Amino acid sequence: MDRKPDLIRYNIFQAFPNICAFTTTKSTLPIDRIRYSNVPENKAKLADVLALKTNQMVYPDQTHSSCVAEIQEAPSSVISETDALVTNQTGLCLCVQTADCVPVLLFDPEAKVIAAVHAGWRGTVGGIVEKAIEKMSNNYGSSAENIVAAIGPSISPEIYEVGDEVVAAARKSIPNVELTLHKNGMGNYHFNLWEANRQLLLKNGVSVQNIEVLGECSFSETKKYYSARRDGIDTGRMVSGIMIL
Repeated sequence: MDRKPDLIRYNIFQAFPNICAFTTTKSTLPIDRIRYSNVPENKAKLADVLALKTNQMVYPDQTHSSCVAEIQEAPSSVISETDALVTNQTGLCLCVQTADCVPVLLFDPEAKVIAAVHAGWRGTVGGIVEKAIEKMSNNYGSSAENIVAAIGPSISPEIYEVGDEVVAAARKSIPNVELTLHKNGMGNYHFNLWEANRQLLLKNGVSVQNIEVLGECSFSETKKYYSARRDGIDTGRMVSGIMIL
């Protein structure tokens, strides 16, 4: 990945000059304890950093659902109860916000369709990545074997200790689940959100060579990322976005 002072850009998308894909860090905008899209001036500042107009940036009202919305134009109101966006339109930057959950960015260069996915543990076990791929396929003729995917920064498996509810849900829904769960010295489980989403991408036909995992921990990298588990739910958010130019 290409690391610049303010933005992370992913190697997997560098071969496609018609795609802009990124994840912000704390240094992109020095805003703490405020979600970017909840404050209009913050949306405007981030749009300015990206040389975009504010209405080009589309944010869902994330609720840890498995809902995926199709976007054909800049919405006039909040996209409620939604955690993933899909479009084939140029000039619309699909954005998700995270602070320990996983951002997943998808692009099919043949069908020219993109998706931005917010996958916490509920979205992950609920198959939101799979549902985004299905919407790309059903609505735009995308083929999973053509999709390239980036899995961005989130809480790492070394840190992400989970309870029985998460373990049971993962065992029911995640392929090769033994690769995503491990016990610590106290006998408690840790869940690997990166690998779980990678396994779901593979299950749904995305090629192994077309998946990039950033592998950076939002909890551990205190100076670089926001973390809800470390700092509380009202901390800031990273924004991950993807746009067809």
